[in-house]
Amino acid sequence: MQVQPYLFFGGRCEEALEFYKKALGAEVEEMFRFKESPEPPPADTMPSHWGDKVMHANVRIGETQVMASDGCPEEQSAFKNFALSISAANEAETNRLFDALAEGGQVQMPLGKTFWSPRFGMVTDKFGLCWMVGVVEHSA
Repeated sequence: MQVQPYLFFGGRCEEALEFYKKALGAEVEEMFRFKESPEPPPADTMPSHWGDKVMHANVRIGETQVMASDGCPEEQSAFKNFALSISAANEAETNRLFDALAEGGQVQMPLGKTFWSPRFGMVTDKFGLCWMVGVVEHSA
């Protein structure tokens, strides 16, 4: 069994995917637009300009598969009560990822030493998604 995050960006999915490509090295493996659906939604549920929006995307970030969509036109993205956690290989990589995600976002917990990590911080990116970034040291 796998649990995979499915993120809804309220009309900003393509912009978010481009941001995560640059910030995290994300790779879009598959993407479908609403206009490409073989079963289009009823005309009264989707504005005509919504056809180019992302209906579904599969994205690989490191070893993790994440799914994403613009959602529905009347929905706004509201990422509340959860965060995505990134385990970086070292402190330099932690700094790079954190700084990239912080661009246009808001730092919730500045990078620093904690009892569980030599470098850890929390940031909400410009799309409202909270990230926890840190070096995870494994004991033998």
